[in-house]
Amino acid sequence: MPGTQKYPPSGTAHKFWLRVTEGMELSQLWSQFRTDAQSSYRLYSKDVDSTRIAGVPRGKHFFGLASQYLWAILEKLTPGRRVLLLVALALVFIPGGEWTLNTSHGSAKIFALDFHFYGGLLMFALLILEVGDRVVMKRDLQIAKEIQAWLLPAQPPQVPGVDIAFTTRPANTVAGDYYDVFARPCSSDSMGDTYLIAIADVAGKSIPAAMLMATFQASLKTLCSTPTSLTELVSRMNRYACSNSQNGRRFTTAFIGEYNPTSRSLTYVNAGHNDPILRRKSGLIERLAVGGIPLGIMEEAVYQSAEVTLESGDWLVAFTDGVVEAENNVQQEYGEPRFVAMLHSGAMLSPDLLLKTVMVDLDRFVGDAPQHDDVTCMLVHFS
Repeated sequence: MPGTQKYPPSGTAHKFWLRVTEGMELSQLWSQFRTDAQSSYRLYSKDVDSTRIAGVPRGKHFFGLASQYLWAILEKLTPGRRVLLLVALALVFIPGGEWTLNTSHGSAKIFALDFHFYGGLLMFALLILEVGDRVVMKRDLQIAKEIQAWLLPAQPPQVPGVDIAFTTRPANTVAGDYYDVFARPCSSDSMGDTYLIAIADVAGKSIPAAMLMATFQASLKTLCSTPTSLTELVSRMNRYACSNSQNGRRFTTAFIGEYNPTSRSLTYVNAGHNDPILRRKSGLIERLAVGGIPLGIMEEAVYQSAEVTLESGDWLVAFTDGVVEAENNVQQEYGEPRFVAMLHSGAMLSPDLLLKTVMVDLDRFVGDAPQHDDVTCMLVHFS
């Protein structure tokens, strides 16, 4: 037909392949499949007890494990889909058959029934249903991701005498990590305007942690508008966290500091968080550990504060445990010694460049191992 562009079969197949793979190489596809398989195995294996009881034959133990895995899969489906899956599995293992009619002229085949085909068809129908749920969930998660991005700062604020860089990488679509730097509207400090530096990590991952992260952000922004001391601020946040922490199961570790540019002092409270690193210009390392237990565990918990004076050339490094506990394929952790070594080697860089260098080194160490926890890091350089 005139005006219609035609492609050779090879070109059509190539376009189809690119559309299916989104341009990914075979090695990337295999790495993605392996990551997905590992994630699925961890999901189902949580409900499986692989311990072999003494005296139980290997064969019986194997069938027991298979039964546990089957139930672990079935329990993730709705009752209707469980029945659909069981029927499909039964049809897959039932041999097909032929029905014949014997006459005086011999036998004639009436029809043949291939149970395998219908079993595969039911499997495909189940796949379509699950994919539909996944698409809806993915859309909702994308909306949640956009809302969470709105709660976190896109760019650091302009703080006199301070350069700031931060980054976060969720383990899933949404994260339970929080970070922020903002001017405190109403400070109890009479020496001038102050800035709050906060980083927090909600226990758990994905949607439940993200929801509690949002409540942490809201309570921090609301409570810091009143003229109270930092310890009172954290205590009030803890009491609020205890009201929705499911009896302490959903606690939050947090580091909250209040920086005064005029006096160059940082007052801080560490509520069970990874001790931030204060690297002095001389190379000396200090850890900011004073505070108390994580928020949301005990309503009447008492918190203490400490104060440090910051000088030109000092670095404040706050991070979540996803940084130092990141694992490679042989389950080795990135670790604080390597993290601190990177900070020493890049002390002359800008915060943005040093942060990129650290993240590249973290990626190099982890390789293609799956990310198990949210990763958040904040670098603050005092000039």
